[in-house]
Amino acid sequence: MTSDINLSRRLLEQFLVVAQEKHFGRAADRLGMSQPPLSQSIQRLERTVGARLFDRGPGGVRLTAAGEAFAVDARRLLDLQTAAVVRARRIASGTEGAVRVGYVSLLSHLYLPALLRAAAERLPGLRVHLQHDSSAGVVDRVRDGTLDLGFVRDPARLSDDLLSEVVATERIAAAVPRGHPLADADGIDLAELAHEDFALPDPAALPALAGQLQVACREAGFTPRGVAMADDLSGLFSYVGAGLCVSLAPEGLRHLAVADVRLVPLRGHSGHLDTAVYAIRRPDADPAVLSLLDLAVALRPSTA
Repeated sequence: MTSDINLSRRLLEQFLVVAQEKHFGRAADRLGMSQPPLSQSIQRLERTVGARLFDRGPGGVRLTAAGEAFAVDARRLLDLQTAAVVRARRIASGTEGAVRVGYVSLLSHLYLPALLRAAAERLPGLRVHLQHDSSAGVVDRVRDGTLDLGFVRDPARLSDDLLSEVVATERIAAAVPRGHPLADADGIDLAELAHEDFALPDPAALPALAGQLQVACREAGFTPRGVAMADDLSGLFSYVGAGLCVSLAPEGLRHLAVADVRLVPLRGHSGHLDTAVYAIRRPDADPAVLSLLDLAVALRPSTA
């Protein structure tokens, strides 16, 4: 019965050496054992398989038809065993596996391409599955386990059951319509926007960024006059691109071809004019997640 079959790696290796040497004495020498135990092992194997695998003669042995077929499968079994061990070790070490990564809108253009390229080169056994959501949605899905790793700009909703790490730091810039008088300036002071209408981040969706921009404006001597609100940066850009107002956004977005929006650098040294991109994960993240996170940190630019 198949349930009684016990084909150990050692037994398969002994069989293949005999098949190669075609002689029990030479095979025993190669295996570093005496001939009688080797002959007994092969007899036990034949009883287990239920077929004669060798024709024995005075000059040595040769494989039977059943033995020829079994030799092919025995080599395959040994290869599969080796591959299974290697794969398990790779997964345990974080160099193989699948990682579900959540991200918010414009991050997919700025940071994810470099991370995906590096992962393909350095962690070719790792499969990355990208899933878009809002900042709040990414946080919630990492928490409930439907995402393994998340990239967000606003970690304000994180609780003690999640960990975060900065993977990029950016300077805040003024986002103005293309025809705005300041659109072609090399740099401006934030106070120059004091009398403008603003599109502002929704405090419910982006509480840290919304609070940060309020503080930066107050430091510049004014309270921004909010006429529009959005729960992500692409929404803010839509209002600015429509020519309805100005906004504040990470300077890294200048690399994107956003129609009808210009990003103008802000002068000054306020700490509230710096923002960050965070990677978030659960404390019990598996090695594959940690390997991808380590790669994201290694790619971290000082500025976007």
